[in-house]
Amino acid sequence: MKQFCYALILGSLLVTACFADTGCFILTQNEEILTQEGDCDTRRSCCSTFKIAISLMGYNEGILKDELQPQVPYQEGYYALLDSWKQPHDPSLWMKNSCVWYSQWITKQIGMPKFEDYVKKFDYGNGDVSGDEGKGNGLTNSWLSSSLKISPKEQTIFIKKLIDGKLPVSSTAHEMTKRILFVSNIDCSWRLFGKTGSGYLLKPDGSRDENRQIGWFVGWVQRGNNHVVFAHSIQDDRKHGALAGKRAKDSAIEKLTNFVDTCLKK
Repeated sequence: MKQFCYALILGSLLVTACFADTGCFILTQNEEILTQEGDCDTRRSCCSTFKIAISLMGYNEGILKDELQPQVPYQEGYYALLDSWKQPHDPSLWMKNSCVWYSQWITKQIGMPKFEDYVKKFDYGNGDVSGDEGKGNGLTNSWLSSSLKISPKEQTIFIKKLIDGKLPVSSTAHEMTKRILFVSNIDCSWRLFGKTGSGYLLKPDGSRDENRQIGWFVGWVQRGNNHVVFAHSIQDDRKHGALAGKRAKDSAIEKLTNFVDTCLKK
């Protein structure tokens, strides 16, 4: 059965091969790797998957209250790449819309010393929150195609700690973060939790290559106390119109659905 499941995942990976020159899909359960395809060890910008860590910080500090509070109004001057960001946001909508300015509103209230300490205690990727070289913007930009990087394998380790309540934050911070990460039901019994991320590769001079995106979808599927953790990353070899994070999510959901149907249903 395991060999068949591995072949199934490998086959689904081939679907995305034309969209990325490198990528990774990794599944783990109880810290055991069920399948690992592609380059899962190289660190890449975490992009908006870092909202998971920011959520844990925000709830632990009492900045975030529950799924709907605080609601923060949009202001002119906030970073608003998408029209959907130009409205008031609460924690649930922040995670759903992947709104950058709400993340930056949280981290500014945390402050750099605490922010840096959280990242260190989370053992999060390379831990580098310096931001863009020479700009001093680590508190607001380090995770946005910048200095802070993490590998897909490290993503699964971090997610497992979240599920188990083993990160250095309160039980409330763990629970509320898990709640706002809910995405949908895969079938009648399995629930999907996760976060996308989209960004750009960096050129040798450190500038962003706007023709080549990075895409993420990380999280877990759950039935009762049974959890399967995943991380899916893609790295474009050419320009695409759609955000890489959405493409990574769509691809990962297809793989996860196949895996649940074939390997996990009892």
